Amino acid sequence: MSLVMTAPPAVEPVTVADAKAHMRIDGNDEDVLIASLLLTSRLHIEVALSLALITQSWTLTLNRWPGSRDVELPLTPLRSIDEVRVKNAAGVANVVPAESYLVDLSSRPALLVWNNTARPEPQVPAGGIEIDMTAGFGSTGESVPAPLKHAMLMLTAHWYEHRDPEEIGSDAARIPEAVSALINPFRTIRL
Repeated sequence: MSLVMTAPPAVEPVTVADAKAHMRIDGNDEDVLIASLLLTSRLHIEVALSLALITQSWTLTLNRWPGSRDVELPLTPLRSIDEVRVKNAAGVANVVPAESYLVDLSSRPALLVWNNTARPEPQVPAGGIEIDMTAGFGSTGESVPAPLKHAMLMLTAHWYEHRDPEEIGSDAARIPEAVSALINPFRTIRL
């Protein structure tokens, strides 16, 4: 299984101006660094939570269908399944008709559920199934929950203050507990 971003977010959920106000920084000398830290903070939070904060497109590639009729989709919040393709013996990806499956967006993780039709089986040994999807809270920063935006600000400030390379596992390299506390309600808990 692989998950590849095909269209990144058009904007960041938090602007450089917001971060500078949060950190009480005047002037534009550090704008490039702050923008980089905001990007890194967003990516860190997205990976930690399997979230997409701002609308973005991804392709999930599978070798074969899972054992159950449901396919768990690894990004939250999922907005849509844009296309499902299955490769034939020649490696040509054929589009699966959308009426062959349902998308349960209310589940976490979201599910692709097959109707009473048979699933088309891939005819290649690897990478035979491609699922294009769109995920994210929305296309603007206003659509992202406030605790996640605040966690981004806090993480950006932390990394701004701790620029020296640190050994992984050292106390200085740890993510502040306040950031973890802000993002914990958005974690997917498996029973």
